[in-house]
Amino acid sequence: MYKIVRKEILNPSVKLMEIEAPYVAKKAEPGQFIIFRIDEAGERIPLTIADFNREKGTVTIIFQEVGKTTKRLGQLAEGDEILDFVGPLGVASHFEGLKKVAVIGGGLGTAIAYPQAKKLHSLGIEVDTIIGFRTQDLIILEDEMAVVSDRLIVATDDGSNGHQGFVTDMLDKCIADGADYDLVIAIGPIIMMKMVSQLTKKYGIKTIVSMNPVMVDGTGMCGGCRITVDGEIKFACVDGPDFDGHLVDFDEAMRRQMMYQFEESEQKETHHCQGKEASNA
Repeated sequence: MYKIVRKEILNPSVKLMEIEAPYVAKKAEPGQFIIFRIDEAGERIPLTIADFNREKGTVTIIFQEVGKTTKRLGQLAEGDEILDFVGPLGVASHFEGLKKVAVIGGGLGTAIAYPQAKKLHSLGIEVDTIIGFRTQDLIILEDEMAVVSDRLIVATDDGSNGHQGFVTDMLDKCIADGADYDLVIAIGPIIMMKMVSQLTKKYGIKTIVSMNPVMVDGTGMCGGCRITVDGEIKFACVDGPDFDGHLVDFDEAMRRQMMYQFEESEQKETHHCQGKEASNA
């Protein structure tokens, strides 16, 4: 069993949990993920590792309550335990030979972008971070990002905080103003990563995106997380989640993302959380 040692509410639908998982923390690196189950009856859900502390033996996850399992997880409190917490899975990100990098986080993708920016900053690489949200109330990790960035730009669609506009607008302006990036890392909704990749391709800037399709086993056996990269089938769980954004078939990925929309909506309508007691039932 894996104990929840810290819980924070980041915005109305997004929560942070620090999980006691020393073996995972010992090996974890930015870009990797875990798969958890709340109990024997629970489904397997992948979540990117948002942070880790090797000394404390803890791993931090950040999740949005959007479905049955994430809502059940959100009902748990500090001191509660979950059954399975498997990882680290996936290929860790590599940052050799870089001088200046733009890290782009869109919405909840900011939680995945944070460990990337943190690692880059620790290596002495100059980091410009751009994070975007629909509105001010949804902003997460702004203070944490500021600590690991040489420059932090916050954008909101409605202009309620920071710059008004999309992350692509901010990135385009940085490049036009002379920012000489070796690499752009884009993490967030598929459409956002697609738009960033199209922009950077125009400028010839290498771009890495983090793909998080439907996933079941995390070992490449189920095939649920397959995507097409440069015309070849890849599996996000074992070949990624990082891929060259200029080679990913984003349109196919978006179609696959919508495959289970009906079933997901049905689950939301029929499942009603009853609090901690129901979570432990």
